[in-house]
Amino acid sequence: MSPSPFSNLTVLCLASYFKGNDFLRQCKAHGCHVILIVKDKLKDEEWARESVDVFLPIANDATPDDFVHVVSQMARTRRLDRVVALEEYDVMTAALIREHLRVPGMGTTTARLFRDKLAMRVKAGGAGIEVPSFVHVLNEDELRGFMAAVPPPWVLKPRSDVSAVGIRKLHTPELVWQAVEALDARPVVSERSSYYLLERFVPGDVYHVDSLVQNGEVIFCGAHRYLRPPMQVAHHGGVFVTSTVERGSADEHALHTINRELLRTLGLVRGATHAEFIRGTDGRFYFLEVAARVGGAYIAEMLEAASGINLWREWANVELSRDEVPYRLPPARHDYAGVALALARQEWPDTAAYTDPEIAHRVRKRHHVGLIVHSPDLNRVHALLDSYVRRFTEDFLAVLPPMERPE
Repeated sequence: MSPSPFSNLTVLCLASYFKGNDFLRQCKAHGCHVILIVKDKLKDEEWARESVDVFLPIANDATPDDFVHVVSQMARTRRLDRVVALEEYDVMTAALIREHLRVPGMGTTTARLFRDKLAMRVKAGGAGIEVPSFVHVLNEDELRGFMAAVPPPWVLKPRSDVSAVGIRKLHTPELVWQAVEALDARPVVSERSSYYLLERFVPGDVYHVDSLVQNGEVIFCGAHRYLRPPMQVAHHGGVFVTSTVERGSADEHALHTINRELLRTLGLVRGATHAEFIRGTDGRFYFLEVAARVGGAYIAEMLEAASGINLWREWANVELSRDEVPYRLPPARHDYAGVALALARQEWPDTAAYTDPEIAHRVRKRHHVGLIVHSPDLNRVHALLDSYVRRFTEDFLAVLPPMERPE
């Protein structure tokens, strides 16, 4: 067997959360030298150690400058060819490292468009992509004008957190001003009000599109609908559920179209993305947020069950290939899949009583229960997910208060 064309490459991966083992394994399968830097709290997780040549825990409170320094020391003795953020909170740090070492890849200007909800809205809206009305929580006159012009409720969102972390729904100007005052009293400057935006609350169904991008073009994507929106689950508890959008439907076509326009507008050259949209009561899709990463909550496993495409592995292939070696996406299936996921009161929930032949994956994570199903029949997927919501609630469900900030 001829050696891989990537066997002389060194790939540096950053992870502030436990994820990305398939990415690491794929890089090692190509013969790459793999370096993994993780937060110290993650050093005992079940990382794919057999695929990692250098495993380096770093202090939990390490700053981006600390990461740059540590990586610079490594670069004294080994050339770094790729720098990859496996998790959203590492996207800006990876961009800073690339710029400091002049490693090819996404720089901080583009990275900010995938981390800052205000920046991504301004850029997308300026390109004609529908976004809910919003205002930066900064200028008081602009805030008053926004609240006078846009009817409540409004959603107060941190500009850089993920999912529904830190989001609050507010119904009166008085509550908005109280929230701003409380934020400005926080001791950490980056948690104060100027790091927030206020947005019109748009009722409707929430969707997500998960993509692979090469040379600025979407080469693969899957459209899905949250059967229970993340904000609802985060604030009220319950079972998180999402599933494939009907193949060939008007919704799928519209989501693929707006997703391509969005990623082209934001300037992503290559990588994996997770974008969220909401279909308002007017029938139009509005852009909510996008991240330069593989979607969490076992979305990648769900998408693989439906299509046979493993986003982590193919992202690794895209990242390694660049322009030097041609990359070809494997053939994809067009089945349906869905995931039901919840916090569990048991440390290791037992799902042995769930015996449906459509089960493709069982989540194994402490105090979590989850099942992924797949079928050529979307109705069958929905029927199974509906039954799991009921059964999970009876058998396992635990509810915790919503997070104001990430752990």
